[in-house]
Amino acid sequence: MSTLPLSFKREGVVERHQIEGTDPSDRYFNRSIQVSRVAQGYQAKVMYEALTVEGETGTTVGAAVKSLVDKLQDLGFRRMRTRANFKGRRYLAEKETWLDYPDTP
Repeated sequence: MSTLPLSFKREGVVERHQIEGTDPSDRYFNRSIQVSRVAQGYQAKVMYEALTVEGETGTTVGAAVKSLVDKLQDLGFRRMRTRANFKGRRYLAEKETWLDYPDTP
């Protein structure tokens, strides 16, 4: 693992995660989250139909994905879970564990 400060690393997509859940109209959905390295850390983005949602910048990939999930929950998405599918160009062969996010009240 590189020990360079984040500010010296290249920006761009560093991981792709899968997200599943139900949308506000109670339909199941499955999409890809792009996690990008930005100047201040990491940012996650997902597109769902005509909607594009970006989470707040986080200091870790996990924090960026969690911020995105929080925004989706604010929009009425529920029963969501995520897992990493690609780290860089390496496909993880769906071996990563799902991370479930409890619905907000």
